[in-house]
Amino acid sequence: MASLGVGLHLIRRRGAGRSAAVERRNLLTVCRFSVKSLLDRSCFDTIDDSSPELVNFVSILEHILSHRLKGQMTWFGYESPRSFWDYIKAACSKVPHNCIRSIESMENVRSSRAKGRAWIRVVLMEKRLSEYISSALRDFKTTRRFYEEGAIILGEEAGLLADTLIALHTIDFSFCLKGEGLDGGSPAVIDYMPYLKFTQSADSISSDEEEMRTVGSSCSESSTPDKTATAASIFTEQSNLVSKCKRFESKYRTALEQKGYLEELVRLREAQLSEAVSDNKALQQSLADTHLSHTLEKEQLEYIIMELQDQLKSFQSLEQLSADMSLSQTSLGPSHTLSLEARPARTLWPHQGKEETPSLRGLCGSLTSVASYKSLASLKSSECLASPATENSSPGITPS
Repeated sequence: MASLGVGLHLIRRRGAGRSAAVERRNLLTVCRFSVKSLLDRSCFDTIDDSSPELVNFVSILEHILSHRLKGQMTWFGYESPRSFWDYIKAACSKVPHNCIRSIESMENVRSSRAKGRAWIRVVLMEKRLSEYISSALRDFKTTRRFYEEGAIILGEEAGLLADTLIALHTIDFSFCLKGEGLDGGSPAVIDYMPYLKFTQSADSISSDEEEMRTVGSSCSESSTPDKTATAASIFTEQSNLVSKCKRFESKYRTALEQKGYLEELVRLREAQLSEAVSDNKALQQSLADTHLSHTLEKEQLEYIIMELQDQLKSFQSLEQLSADMSLSQTSLGPSHTLSLEARPARTLWPHQGKEETPSLRGLCGSLTSVASYKSLASLKSSECLASPATENSSPGITPS
């Protein structure tokens, strides 16, 4: 069973390697076709954003630069998707008189994908696309940091790609970079239909000639003898069979090429689906983190509210205690406080001939201090509550 599992794993790895190689070869082939179509279109018309050839070329170049691009690890431990603009910004910073800073300062272009598309259009107008790609490929350390194994940028085909893009320097491009259409959230889609043109091969031409010969032989059957008629009929049957085989073969090739086109579309949709699934997982993770931080903040706020309520209760109790003390001070009269002061400390608690114990002495001392405190408070209150007549009277004059 273990050997069977290892064998299946090897088969899957080989299949994945073959599919990756086919994908790289298809992208590079389609890129060459798109460059040729741009050159053919530029001979008759100007190239702008409305040209389907340009839209398709930009989509193909975006797929090539995004092929097996590594994601960026965040603090939460998951991998966020990354755009090829991050690689261009890091690898092409040493290009003389580069346009990276001007693209970063654009107001209408905000997302990383939109900045990458704006960069492609700017360097096409400057006729420096091949120069930027070559400079980025020379920075091999940065390229290895941004791309995984098997990427087109890391392969030998990348040099051929830079050489292919040199042909675009002969075209005068004209674009309006207002940000409209650049901030599209959906990835670029390649249209393979313009490149599925079937030309007439030499086999089909020979089959047409054979059909014409059969038609001519059938027309001359009435004027030939019987022997020649039988030979001509045999030849015509054989030629008919050969022509039918040629037609079936051409139909089979057409169906095979259409099958390859549909398989490429299915692969593209699967890649889009996997990207959407990864985006969904990232959004769910960010939602869970946000919910966790919200609950923590809510608990902290509840704890702070409880502390504030406890402090408010303690302040209210202190205010109530101060109010009770002020009421007790005002209720005591001056005569009572004077009597407490005039009475000696020993007469407050008659011992009736018993000896004083330490506990009894402490109790008497505390009571004496309480009595003295109350007497002082009553004296202060009596001074504050003195009548106006007594305040105005002098010691030597009595009121009449």
